[in-house]
Amino acid sequence: MPAGRRSAGVSAPRTCRAGRGADGPPGSSVGIQEIATATGLSKATVSRALRGLPTVAGATIDEVRRVADELGYVPSSAAAGLATGRQRAVGVVLPVIDRWFYAKALGGVDAELRAAGYDLVLYNLGGPGGDRHRAFRRAMLRQRVDALVLLSLVLDETERRELQVSELPTIVIGGPAHDLRNVGVDDRAVAALVVRHLTDLGHRHVAYVGGQDEAGMNVAVPYQRRDGFTEAMTRAGHPVRTGWYADGRFSFAGGVAAGTALLDVRPVERPTAVVCASDEMALGVVVAAQRLGLVVPADVSVTGVDGHEYGEVLGLTTVAQDPGAQGRVAARAVVAEAQGAPPTVVPVSPARLVVRRTTAPPTR
Repeated sequence: MPAGRRSAGVSAPRTCRAGRGADGPPGSSVGIQEIATATGLSKATVSRALRGLPTVAGATIDEVRRVADELGYVPSSAAAGLATGRQRAVGVVLPVIDRWFYAKALGGVDAELRAAGYDLVLYNLGGPGGDRHRAFRRAMLRQRVDALVLLSLVLDETERRELQVSELPTIVIGGPAHDLRNVGVDDRAVAALVVRHLTDLGHRHVAYVGGQDEAGMNVAVPYQRRDGFTEAMTRAGHPVRTGWYADGRFSFAGGVAAGTALLDVRPVERPTAVVCASDEMALGVVVAAQRLGLVVPADVSVTGVDGHEYGEVLGLTTVAQDPGAQGRVAARAVVAEAQGAPPTVVPVSPARLVVRRTTAPPTR
């Protein structure tokens, strides 16, 4: 039972007085006392939960923040910044903004930061031609933020050195990056899950669609998933043909192009299944197959990775992960560290095989 809790349940939110809350900023109608009354927790526990401190159980933090949102609690980040000397802001650096995974992870980071009373400062690098200098030098050396969350970025030597000088709490979502903490799935294990599913169905001739993303900035995840696929196929006794690796550029259009190249051949040269390193590419391969007059999965099975909502609608077999949850975990970790807590070890995020309509035993 969390410290300070008086009851197992949460009482229904009550109507609070207008004006300034007991512990909120001017204009806020709700303070910490109202949240404590609604949850049955002490004011001290509510305060620690709102700040995401590691001394409070995760379930309690989630409960307190949910009730705070329902009651309309607005923390005073300006007042807190004056008192602590912190900016109460976290910088999020991402390669591009128009990818499903990045958008979902960013949403999770934002939700957690808002609940903790922190601002989000977004640095969209915009692809290879973007201004990385703006993100890594201005944000860190000018101390505009208290911590950094990096999305699937591999840093060069200068950027790593600037991170060390800044001493900002930093965490990476999606793919390991040097010695930085990472939130994400085990990408090699993810690929092995898919291979095991297909070989159990009887597939022996399996192709792979992966490659670098269009921005050319996300290195770790594509390589990890490709190597995991290759290793799993080799362990199963079915080495992959050299020509059955295609570059789908981690996009829907790239998946269409890669699928066309792999499947627009004589049946005897065609793989019976295609493993894709993302759902967006997998959906593109499905479209390519249909354009060629092939039936999925009767003529070719297709799998993806991620858990994209479009994949659910179209019946795509995939390994699902939750980038929104990864974003929340990452934000909670760096906020706690920015507030003085020691760095914590972040566990590997869960991933699960979701079997749907795009996989079946091979017919040849």
